[in-house]
Amino acid sequence: MRNVRDLKGQRFGRLVVLYDTGERKNGRVVWHCRCDCGNEVDVIGRNLTGGNTKSCGCFQRERSVEANTIHGMSRRGKRHPVYRIWTSMLTRCENLNAKRYKNYGGRGITVCEEWHDPAVFIDWALANGWQKGLQIDRIDNDGNYEPDNCRWATLKEQARNKRNNRFITFSGKMQCLADWSKETGIGHGTLWQRIYQYHWPIERALTEPVRRPKYAS
Repeated sequence: MRNVRDLKGQRFGRLVVLYDTGERKNGRVVWHCRCDCGNEVDVIGRNLTGGNTKSCGCFQRERSVEANTIHGMSRRGKRHPVYRIWTSMLTRCENLNAKRYKNYGGRGITVCEEWHDPAVFIDWALANGWQKGLQIDRIDNDGNYEPDNCRWATLKEQARNKRNNRFITFSGKMQCLADWSKETGIGHGTLWQRIYQYHWPIERALTEPVRRPKYAS
């Protein structure tokens, strides 16, 4: 009988060889192995050394699931809405040829390292209020895409957080002009004129009632 190569204790992929079972198949030694997932399985030595068997079968099952699920975010060919948000976020920050790159990556806006994994991003999204129709919004418009600086917002809310929006602080509250207009009942155009054209003090601009013209009867 030819010499048998001792594989005990050796690792092949996810499998670690425990002992020779004493069984032979076509003259080949059958080894008892433990997989990293915890399962134990008998494998012909040639399949181990030749690289044909690297797990108890769990690796193939995982690959099968992955083939039907793109990063846990796409099933049956339909991509989850958050996956599209994730793709757009990376594109505008990292693709030099992207139409919106100049306003994001071109300004130094980056995506944090952990969010380069879409599975991590969707976990954060679902745990932090994502709903269909909402968009990711940076709290600090000059800050990066990272958990502490992002939230989910409607398109209207997101528009109010644009760089070109002007925020006004009064009585300890900071709001954009549109929100002050809604709160005070004074027209947006009137407030803009009072503050930016006539240079009224903020308190007067936000509190002085609008005088309605009197018409002769």
